[in-house]
Amino acid sequence: MATLWFVITGALLVGFALAGTVLKRLPVTPSMFYLAAGAWLGPWGVGLLHIDALDDTRMLERLTEVAVIISLFTAGLKLRLPLTDRRWRVALALAGVSMVLTIAGVTAFGIAVGLPLAAAVLLGAILAPTDPVLASDVQVNHEHDAEPVRFSLTGEAGLNDGSAFPFVMLGLGLLGHHELGANGWRWWGVDLVWAVAAGLGVGTACGAGIARLVIYLRREHKEAVGLDEFLALGLIALSYGIALLISGYGFLAVFAAGLSVRRTEREHAEVSPSKAVKDAALSVEEQATNQNTAPAYMASAVLGFNEQLERLGELAVVVVVGALLARIDTIAPGLWLAMMLFVVIRPLSIALTLLPTRLTRAQRAFIAWFGVRGVGSIYYLAFALSHGVDGPLARQLVDLTLVVVSASIVLHGVSVTPLMRLYSARRGR
Repeated sequence: MATLWFVITGALLVGFALAGTVLKRLPVTPSMFYLAAGAWLGPWGVGLLHIDALDDTRMLERLTEVAVIISLFTAGLKLRLPLTDRRWRVALALAGVSMVLTIAGVTAFGIAVGLPLAAAVLLGAILAPTDPVLASDVQVNHEHDAEPVRFSLTGEAGLNDGSAFPFVMLGLGLLGHHELGANGWRWWGVDLVWAVAAGLGVGTACGAGIARLVIYLRREHKEAVGLDEFLALGLIALSYGIALLISGYGFLAVFAAGLSVRRTEREHAEVSPSKAVKDAALSVEEQATNQNTAPAYMASAVLGFNEQLERLGELAVVVVVGALLARIDTIAPGLWLAMMLFVVIRPLSIALTLLPTRLTRAQRAFIAWFGVRGVGSIYYLAFALSHGVDGPLARQLVDLTLVVVSASIVLHGVSVTPLMRLYSARRGR
């Protein structure tokens, strides 16, 4: 069996690598093929991958957790605009106001289909955050990409995967699986204020401190050269772990660490990063230690490695989701919820949130449609299951979440290429 898995895994990886260029020209995304591959490997197909969200909760939680934190760090590294830029206001509004409105809309739907209020709030928190893993096709392409739609969607996905956590804890508390405190004081003080501030603070400090140390050692002493892969993984693990140790939100810490590394590079760089690395007629080691190119080289190397990890994480998680589809008991409620979320709840929340902004009607429409749901929602689902949600309610939440995520992979995957081409054409005119 192990030998067969080597053959299947190798064939899938080589096939996806060879088809990558073709897929970019078609109205499909790699995630759609990963989903189909997972369904084929699972009980619907050859039956090699047997997994159930209720029986394999811990494995699902850890797999999605790793995929999300890698993607959040990558998203932070891509966003080079200073926080004072007005485009950050849109991203913050999307990750705050729009997310809360989405939670309210999904909660109302949950109550309408018979869920108790507490479970409906938990469902809203699970499905509210957009995804930094599966939404790469509509996010910024590089550190200089400040196009408003792409920048807003990237910032939103990076922030709301962490800002949804307080509402997940609220839902668990209302269900009796988490202590909220008298009159909700613990939720307000610890789960909301402290955990958010601690996560952002830890990530900012770790990212800035380590980036400055590396730049100093490379510029002044020609030390700490190479092994940028270890630097990326170490910074992710360090910021995430410290945040969890002090009861902060690790997702926010990892995203803040990526932002902080990029901000440190911007402060120390004398020229733009891509130009510095591209134009320098230097060896790799010289680029890493040169006064002009050291900051840019560090950020570029870490980002490049993380982007490769992000693709592997996407592949692993979506294949598992494809295999999980065979365990779904009821599909219809999830399809209704997906349509309501994508066509009614998300567009309304975006319309209300972006009303005061300068974005055009077309830009708001694109942001409204591309609220991709994916790996983050699967993580929050597994987190809820591992913290006591069980029985028929657990199965109902699993079915709803898997159907919505799968529908998002298909609908947004089919539409992303033609719609983004149309949007680019409109901007060109």
